[in-house]
Amino acid sequence: MYEGRTDFEPGRWFGHENLGQVVEIGTGVDKVQVGDWVVVPFNISCGHCKNCERQLTNYCLTAQPEPKMAGAAYGFADMGPYGGGQAELLRVPWGDFNCLRLGEDAEQRQTDYVMLADIFPTGYHATEMAGVQPGDQTVIYGAGPVGLMAALSATIRGARKVMVLDRHPDRLRLAESIGAIAIDDSKVDPVQAVLDETMGLGADNGCECVGYQAHEPDGHEQPNLTMNRLVASVRFTGKIGNVGVFVPQDPGAGDELAKQGKLAFDYGMFWFKGQHIGTGQAPVKKVQPAAARPDRRGQGRTVLHRQPRAAPRPRAGGLRALRQARRGLDEGCPAPGWGGCLTWLES
Repeated sequence: MYEGRTDFEPGRWFGHENLGQVVEIGTGVDKVQVGDWVVVPFNISCGHCKNCERQLTNYCLTAQPEPKMAGAAYGFADMGPYGGGQAELLRVPWGDFNCLRLGEDAEQRQTDYVMLADIFPTGYHATEMAGVQPGDQTVIYGAGPVGLMAALSATIRGARKVMVLDRHPDRLRLAESIGAIAIDDSKVDPVQAVLDETMGLGADNGCECVGYQAHEPDGHEQPNLTMNRLVASVRFTGKIGNVGVFVPQDPGAGDELAKQGKLAFDYGMFWFKGQHIGTGQAPVKKVQPAAARPDRRGQGRTVLHRQPRAAPRPRAGGLRALRQARRGLDEGCPAPGWGGCLTWLES
């Protein structure tokens, strides 16, 4: 989205790692109170549609204004008109349902709790779709924030061996710090490395945490790279959890197939091996309680490192547009009564 590879509209802002203090509530909000510290899932969900009642809040039928689609999110292409959290204020529809109220240590532990908005639940969801169980050998492609959370989640779920593939030394060091086996795919054949670690059988399950911009060490983009490597790396009857983002259209791709959101997927081998795959964004509200539990050693850990960021340049009209949106809460709302259920969050 930052690179213009999606149809994200100019003038709307990004961000769905949302945590802050409530400064205003609508008339339909009963539980959340002004002054509460809350963390908000990146999914926007109503809590009462068919999918939400099945805990599939990642595919809410009410929050998505396009009738042929499902699922809504803050500051994300094709998932509704909602502004993201990289702003001074964030409006939260269906505030009682979407806000997870935090304890007295929330202000001091913001950098821990904010991970419950997306990254940690998404990594955990990857391991859930992959069916990671105690004693498993699990392979994870990608050691960015989501991949690292998937590695940590695999250890929480009891995997005895976790292999993480990437090529960035700092990421691989972090993977090793949580007990994973780091494999540099720029130095070895990644599939063979996994087979060598598993007596030639392949991992019991695997997680795809890269997405459609996967590329070779030389920089050549290959959208099907990690998916096909997972098919080759995971054993017969194994499971794969795919949380790396893939899109229906990618006009900026380098080949015609990828431009249509399609992959040259090794389906023949996938079928022959009797593998299973789960895909899609995480239902954060469902996963949050599991992700928030301490690990099997009785303590949680933060594995992400902080990088200094340049201060963002102010954009003319940004705050003015935000204030205008705030004054017209109900204008253009996707469902009757939506405005009354709003919570305003100061980030």
